Amino acid sequence: MGLMFIFTILIIGLSGIVAQVLLLRELLVSFNGNELTIGIILGNWLMAEALGALLIGRLIERTKAKLETFVILEIVFALTLPLFIYACRTFKGAIGILPGQVLGLKEIFYVSLIITLPMAFCHGALFSVVSKIRASFFKDAGGSIGKVYSYETIGAIIGGIALTYVFIPYFNSFQMAFIITLANLILVLFFLRSVPRRWLKFLSWGIAAAVLSLSLGGFPGYLQHSSIQQQWKKTGRILDYRNSVYGNIMVTKKGEQDTFFYNGIPIITTPYPDITFVEEFAHFALLSHPDPKEVLVITAGAGGLINEILKQPVIKIDYAELDPLLIKLLKEYPSELTNGELSDSRVFVHNLDGRLLVRVSPYTYDVVFLGLSGPSDLSTNRFFTREFFRLVKKRLNPGGILTLRLPGSLTYVSQELKDLNYCILNALFVNFSYVRIIPGDYNIFLASDSGGIMQVTADICQERLAHREIKTNILTPAYLDYRLHPRWLKWFKQSYSGATTKLNQDLRPFAVFEMLIFWNKQFSSGIARALAFWGRLDLKIISIILAFISLALFYFLLYRPKFKKLALAYGIATTGLFAMLVNLMLLFIFQVFYGYVYHMLGILMSVFMAGIAIGGLLISRALEKIRDGLRLFINLEVAIVIFCLFLAAVLYKFAPVLHNLPVLLSALFFVPGFLVGLEFPLAAKLYLRDRRHTGQTAGLLYFADLLGGWIAGLLAGVVLLPVLGLFQTCLALVLLKISSIFLLWTNKTRF
Repeated sequence: MGLMFIFTILIIGLSGIVAQVLLLRELLVSFNGNELTIGIILGNWLMAEALGALLIGRLIERTKAKLETFVILEIVFALTLPLFIYACRTFKGAIGILPGQVLGLKEIFYVSLIITLPMAFCHGALFSVVSKIRASFFKDAGGSIGKVYSYETIGAIIGGIALTYVFIPYFNSFQMAFIITLANLILVLFFLRSVPRRWLKFLSWGIAAAVLSLSLGGFPGYLQHSSIQQQWKKTGRILDYRNSVYGNIMVTKKGEQDTFFYNGIPIITTPYPDITFVEEFAHFALLSHPDPKEVLVITAGAGGLINEILKQPVIKIDYAELDPLLIKLLKEYPSELTNGELSDSRVFVHNLDGRLLVRVSPYTYDVVFLGLSGPSDLSTNRFFTREFFRLVKKRLNPGGILTLRLPGSLTYVSQELKDLNYCILNALFVNFSYVRIIPGDYNIFLASDSGGIMQVTADICQERLAHREIKTNILTPAYLDYRLHPRWLKWFKQSYSGATTKLNQDLRPFAVFEMLIFWNKQFSSGIARALAFWGRLDLKIISIILAFISLALFYFLLYRPKFKKLALAYGIATTGLFAMLVNLMLLFIFQVFYGYVYHMLGILMSVFMAGIAIGGLLISRALEKIRDGLRLFINLEVAIVIFCLFLAAVLYKFAPVLHNLPVLLSALFFVPGFLVGLEFPLAAKLYLRDRRHTGQTAGLLYFADLLGGWIAGLLAGVVLLPVLGLFQTCLALVLLKISSIFLLWTNKTRF
């Protein structure tokens, strides 16, 4: 029975991470989202898990049908996974929303809550139920909670590795879902031997047989095809639909136009692209250079931009596009436009992160194009920072030009649009002697150490077009005179007066916050105002908030001594917040310096979870020997404070050299996981005196842990990292943990 319990917990942990990632990927396509969307989805998942652990944890103490409860939860969890993957793809059509239409935050919140609630609730409930069942078998209350926590984490590690190297590369979403469904139903069949209710046995065997028959009969393939057709039926005929480790790509055809969608967002249209944009973006930069020969394009080059660049007398174009599947599909569904771009002998495609290519490339360039449309999230912000511009400057030949674009307007310019443009402009001014601004519905920026870019007029552009024998559609003399007229620069300076003086930086991504406000103003002015309010957050305000919370809890526990152990729950909640926030920070740091290497990020997540598992197993085995558990718990809280101070010091003093220390950065993932793993089982021992309330205690502490992670998931990418920056976020964690230590220390005599 012992080995079977371990196997059961491993499967539950593996199933949870697979279900979470599958739903996240599917909803991300439907929501066209960034970190804010991801935070909402994960936040809803964690909250639903927490509620399941808490509510069923209380219920399991009062029922004798513990195994029956386990079986029912497993069946519901198993059957809802393929059902709600189908819902992820088809809900837009069901409520009358067009494919590709962006949803507001309210809709994103409600839809993701409805879709994730049943599965996440059952998964969280299973933690409490399995902890209670194990305790009743092994007569080990506190140890059972710790071991279930550790083994579930190991299962999540196995699931993460399996997703990265087996599931995603070789199976579609419904095939993965049915594999997880069958694995959980097999667990149910094993435990049926101890279930007295015959109707439940017949029902379980019937469900298992039906699911197995449907799987062997090709039903997952039918669901895959049917759901895709429903999801994208108004975009045209679907030519292809595939997932890579980097994202989802779909190709549709409507009339003569092929559209390539990446994570639900149309990124390439062939054979007729947006002529106005590609001609302006390509030629304004190239015509500002007297003799452009070597060019670098970072993302979004195929489908028009490279075609325009090739009209110039260039001899080499390096094109950085991270996902090789996108290039593969462009070749499988060619147009005269893309075929000419990718087959030209001057074009060299690099399936590599653009920033990583800039850092490691031995080549230099006359013009560098940044194809991204703006810092919409933390992963794209790293291409619009002071540090990235410094890297690009090293790759420019004398007189070389960096060009990029940002959202703009020739009518009303809001404060967040001013701040978005200027925090990036300020970062450009720090690195380059000259920055040319071409205002429009999107602002084009040209940055160089050569003053020549400031002297280029419409007449010079027309002369160079004629000299280079370049034919264009819109760049006529009249149009060039209109777009490059000096009055627009004067207008820009007047309209953007009062903009921020802040710099957008790697470890303080201020532009992301302004982009979020700008984006949300289109859907919910109330949410935009709330974000603007949170933008005033600083360490002083955080100190006041935490001091108020600490004193309120102190006086509550002083006059309600029967609730004294809530100080432990608060400690676990703050540790859950610490774990999620530090993990996000470290992943962000790694991504900034080493690029979005999906396989490496999966390994780093496994290192973090391995720390949790090892810490949990070590402390669980030593629980009976620990005499002063509260003192040890407080010492672990102090260790977390020390780690946060150490991380803050590393970020403050050694951030510029972290890209040369990958081993140190990777090791940092293990330490916080290890500390979290040590704390949870110890808290269970301190909170629980006997095994009569194992399920309730497991549910309460799991709820507190996930509640902290939920808060961190919602706030990290939206407020804390963009507004405070990583250094001050570390200091905020120090203040949070000090408040926890204060409550534990002032209540230590009551345990």
